[in-house]
Amino acid sequence: MKRVIVDTGPLVAYFRESDHNHAWAKSQFQCYSPPFWTCEPVLTEAAFLLNRFGGNKNVEYLLALAQQGVLRVDFNLIHESKRLSELIRQYQNVPMSLADACVVRMAEQYKDSLVLTLDSDFNIYRINGRKTVPLITNTET
Repeated sequence: MKRVIVDTGPLVAYFRESDHNHAWAKSQFQCYSPPFWTCEPVLTEAAFLLNRFGGNKNVEYLLALAQQGVLRVDFNLIHESKRLSELIRQYQNVPMSLADACVVRMAEQYKDSLVLTLDSDFNIYRINGRKTVPLITNTET
């Protein structure tokens, strides 16, 4: 079974019924088995957007998924800071966010992983130099 690394967009879409990607995000979380892997910067972005669009209730649900182990955070930002800086410099013209850099780094670390994202920038990013990032994305958006 492949490890699914979750980016911000699908998390926000999952909780926001008014999001045009909601049905797709919900189906992806049903299609793959937990845990879904992520990092603190993704959770921070998602919490910010959820709070902005719908208040604290969805943020509480997001945190509950982490507490239940559905979302698993197993990434050490400090230990990976050198590689994250390299990625952010490499993609400065995109530009690459810290959350995106962490997700790309996680994809480098976990060889048989898939990245669940709505962010088209992941079509530009590369892992380990030249490899495309294996993606699960909504092609209808």
